[in-house]
Parts: sequence; C-alpha cells; structure tokens
Amino acid sequence: MRAVALSNKRNIQLLNDKFINTWISNIELGRTSVMHTYITKRHEKGFRKLDKSEPLIQAVIKGWKERSPADSLVISTDLEVMGRQPVNEFPSSDWGRDYFVFLQEALAVEYPGLDVEVIDNLDPAIVKGQKVKLTAEKSEQQILNVFRTPKRGYQDYTVIEIDTSAFINGGILSIDISVGSAEASGSFDLFDNQTKIPIEGVPRDALANAWDISPGNSKIIRYKFKKGQVFKLGATGNWFSDEGSINAFLLTISIEQSR
Repeated sequence: MRAVALSNKRNIQLLNDKFINTWISNIELGRTSVMHTYITKRHEKGFRKLDKSEPLIQAVIKGWKERSPADSLVISTDLEVMGRQPVNEFPSSDWGRDYFVFLQEALAVEYPGLDVEVIDNLDPAIVKGQKVKLTAEKSEQQILNVFRTPKRGYQDYTVIEIDTSAFINGGILSIDISVGSAEASGSFDLFDNQTKIPIEGVPRDALANAWDISPGNSKIIRYKFKKGQVFKLGATGNWFSDEGSINAFLLTISIEQSR
C-alpha cells in the first residue's frame, strides 16, 4: 500500500498538504499471527507494546476490512473513519490514480469504501465537515477556507456542501466569493450533489462557475433552482497560478426564497 500511496507526485503532495500520515503494522494490531514470536521478543526487549484501547487504534480497528492484507484509512481529527481503501479492491489497474480519487472523495466527505452500517454509525455532528445548511431562519451563512492550485489540466477542489432542501419551492442561491491576498487566483464551480466531482479537465457538468478570481477580488455565483436540493461548490486555484500555491477564500452563501 505504501508503494501505491507514493506512486506519483500528486499523491505525495496531497498527503503532505491535507493529512497527517502514519503506518501501523498488522502484526502489532494482531490481525495476523505471522511473526508473533518476533513481536513477543521485541516487547521483551523493551519496545513499547501497542495499546489497543487508545482511541486512534480503536478507530483503525473499527475501519479495517476483515481479511484484507492492508488497508488505507482516512480518519478525522475527531477519530471518525472517513474512508477506506483495501489494497486488493482498487477499481482499475491505475492504482496511483485510484488512490488519488480515494483521498479526494474522503476529503469531500463521501465516505469512500465504507459499508453502510459504518456510515450510519458515524456522528453527523462530528463528520459534517464543510457543510452549510440554509433555512428560512438562517438563510445566510459564511465559510472561510483555502484552495490549492493543481497541476495544469487537473482539478484539486476544496468542496463545500450547500444544503437548500428546506426551500421546497426553490429560490435563488447566491454565493459571494472573496479571494485572499496571497498569490494564487481562484476558480469556483457549482455542482449538483449527484454529480461526481472531476479531478481533471474542464468541469463541463458544473451548473454555474466563477473563474479566475484574482487575489483581493470578488465575484458572485447566482443560481436559480426550482426546489430544495443539495449542491457542492468546488474551489481550486486556476491553471495560470503556480502549481501548489495556496490562497484563502471567504464565501457568503444566501438564499432568496421563491414565494
């Protein structure tokens, strides 16, 4: 699994930028009896024994796949499992690309690789991530986050989920976007919740866009919808900025309700 994770620069960059990375031995976890004698001797020589009662280890045990020789897990700062990729279950022969998609989906709070029962047991208050739920009582909210500039031709979205389901008669969604003063310019794409967020190419399935917002400037996305639904807003550095450069953005998200 290490070879897959480190198979290309995009994976390494994403792992370094968005994650704290560590490796835990299956032998130490007790998932296999192989080399049991070796581990016992290590402990006898003073090496620290893995404490399975620790919350992080409990999260790993909750997230692993039975009989899988190796798993890659994404675990939130609140020690909830956000995604799992068993080494024998990559969807294609391009494992490096598949691993990148797995990481992106975990960051987008899509719970890649997790069984339904695992997702159902997650605490919604903990794993809601970057989500905005708009209601008649709270029809305007703000989000502050950062975006990163991808390699030209690719996308590296910071994803914000916008829930307008309370507005059953629809309305006009307004997203006022302000980009910070760092060097990178930003591009923003609004998607339907059912649309798979692209990782490369022009986002042709986007409902609306605000591209090439230069540092210190603002643009507004306005989108009319007929009934309440969930949207996803993707924020990324534009292809004319330096690869890897970062900038902040502030969103003021509001609804003008239809009568």
